[in-house]
Amino acid sequence: MPEVSGNGGLEGQKKQRTRKPRTTRRAPRSATSEAAQVAEKPMPRLLERYRKEIVPGLVEEFQYRSPMQVPRLKKVVLNVGLGEALTNSRAVENTVRDLSLISGQKPVATRARKSIAGFKLRAGAPPGAAVTLRGRRMMYFLDRLLNAALPRIRDFRGVPRKSFDGRGNYSLGIREHTIFPEIEYSQIDRIRGFLVTIVTSANTDHEAERLLELLGMPFARRN
Repeated sequence: MPEVSGNGGLEGQKKQRTRKPRTTRRAPRSATSEAAQVAEKPMPRLLERYRKEIVPGLVEEFQYRSPMQVPRLKKVVLNVGLGEALTNSRAVENTVRDLSLISGQKPVATRARKSIAGFKLRAGAPPGAAVTLRGRRMMYFLDRLLNAALPRIRDFRGVPRKSFDGRGNYSLGIREHTIFPEIEYSQIDRIRGFLVTIVTSANTDHEAERLLELLGMPFARRN
């Protein structure tokens, strides 16, 4: 009979025991599945209109060499000033709630950087709230602003054309936030106003004005 070492059998058993089971790796998600998920989200109609109609129109009107030179919307900032927050402790909370309904995004409470005795303002106090919108949320908000909110203003004759800052950005003051359909009049504590700042990539105010006009901004007639 062939000789068998005493350690050979034990070593073989140990090797069998120490073998690790093979782990099955998950197959990576294909690019087509991710693209399909993105395609399921509806594109804002204002963004679709900008790409299909406004960009070619501005290229022809201003003779741009490339569509990349066409001015675009970068962001929209909503800012509310709350002087009443010094005496009303719930003013900031109520304003944040209403601004969330209007913008579709949670705003942040702004803080005072320094104390101003004339306004009874202390450093660190929350004198307002602000929210910055970009991308699809920005487009959805502008669509509601232009087509649903502004037409509800009494005796509306258009927004002023002189509210550009010289760098292609436009500011619009809203006196009553109740013009937005998302706000129920019976659920608010008081009527508040806020400032809407539309930041564009335009080099001149004329280009920015033309961009907003094509998007549907109801400017007042020129005198």
